[in-house]
Amino acid sequence: MNGILIATLVVGGVGLVVGIFLSVASKVFAVPVDEKEAAINEALPGANCGGCGYSGCAACAAAMARGEAAVNACVVGQKPVADEIAKILGTTAAEGERKVAFVRCVGDCEKTTETYDYSGPLTCKNVHMAPGGGPKSCRYGCLGLGECVSVCEFDAIHIVQGVAKVDEEKCVNCGKCRKACPKGLISEVPYNYVSHIGCMNPDKGKPVMENCKVGCISCQKCVRNCPENAISIDSGYPVIDYAKCTNCGTCKVDCPRKCIV
Repeated sequence: MNGILIATLVVGGVGLVVGIFLSVASKVFAVPVDEKEAAINEALPGANCGGCGYSGCAACAAAMARGEAAVNACVVGQKPVADEIAKILGTTAAEGERKVAFVRCVGDCEKTTETYDYSGPLTCKNVHMAPGGGPKSCRYGCLGLGECVSVCEFDAIHIVQGVAKVDEEKCVNCGKCRKACPKGLISEVPYNYVSHIGCMNPDKGKPVMENCKVGCISCQKCVRNCPENAISIDSGYPVIDYAKCTNCGTCKVDCPRKCIV
């Protein structure tokens, strides 16, 4: 009995000492909690999409609390979340221009053809590495296998007639689809603009027409006819400078190939 009693006292004493040590250590080594950071993290949607440029919502909240990130940095929460965070920080949310993803390819399965039978893993990344950049007649076009679809957490992008299409109303511009596309076809465009160039083929004339019924042939009619000089040729294909664009739609009307959408 004495042995049991002594063992019990020893175990109890050790437990008491350890408990006191842990209690003291938790106070000595405690990391101060930034109440603003915690409140901001609570206000964020918790999507952890990385669209803000940080690893997740917690990292973004910490950056906002330190003043290193704008209150409207969260692309998912947009203005309602930005306004809530602005209240927490005692500031105002700047009115930012909404942007969405856009797939720069209009060469669907009715406008292009298959040049050979591909046999292998059906992912954009793998098919892109096949001869000619894949079996599609336009080597620069969307492969339509949906790698962008699989990474979108907001159901904002789908494959339609063999080409990825973005639902602008659902898109929050998180950027995941852009990173997933091995051909680099998905760009960021302003939500409120009516014209976007849907082709990134740097080739010219006949080779383009042979491979896609709507591919840009670099006629440069859009460049010449734009009243604001907002379109130029970059890397072999036209691009719109939205800072100059007045949303007139002239380029879309004038395009003989109808690849401005």
